[in-house]
Amino acid sequence: MNRNAEPPPFSKELVISAYCQGIFPMGDDDGTISWYSPDPRCIFDFDLFHVSSRLKRTIRQGIYDVRINTCFEEVMWACADRESTWINEEIVRVYVELHELGLAHSVETFFEEKLVGGLYGVSLGGAFMGESMFFRRTDASKVALVYLVERLKERGFILLDTQYQNKHLASFNSQLIARKEYLARLSRALELDCRFD
Repeated sequence: MNRNAEPPPFSKELVISAYCQGIFPMGDDDGTISWYSPDPRCIFDFDLFHVSSRLKRTIRQGIYDVRINTCFEEVMWACADRESTWINEEIVRVYVELHELGLAHSVETFFEEKLVGGLYGVSLGGAFMGESMFFRRTDASKVALVYLVERLKERGFILLDTQYQNKHLASFNSQLIARKEYLARLSRALELDCRFD
């Protein structure tokens, strides 16, 4: 291997290939793209997914209008709108291209016709790779996540990858699994033919 060789250009084809190997990109502060495959890996096991009673009540009240793929790029920029972010212009460019191919999707929550929360990710086979989420009103991103899980279950998906564990995801009972186990689950999921939309 030539260590001085130029890395391949950042493209939708490269991102798809990386996901299929359990690798995902993140933008650095200097504009470069780095690649990650954490061990352990954070996922949601649909059978163990936990929704609090309070959040169930919020969903029943119908406070938020949930939509799919109506403002994908806007969701991405909203996710990037924080003090420190790995979502740069190159990331947005490529994921918008994936969205146009029908591979990247957003779940959006609206309140009084204003976008107040949401998430986005990439679907390949029976796997959905969750990338980021944001909220501007209480529970807006959580409602989107619950909707996402229900949609994936209905459509036969078997893997929801959330990459890294955090307090927010842990509140829904996210699971940490070894990279080897993740890759085995990913391999099985990629054999499926599921449609997100």
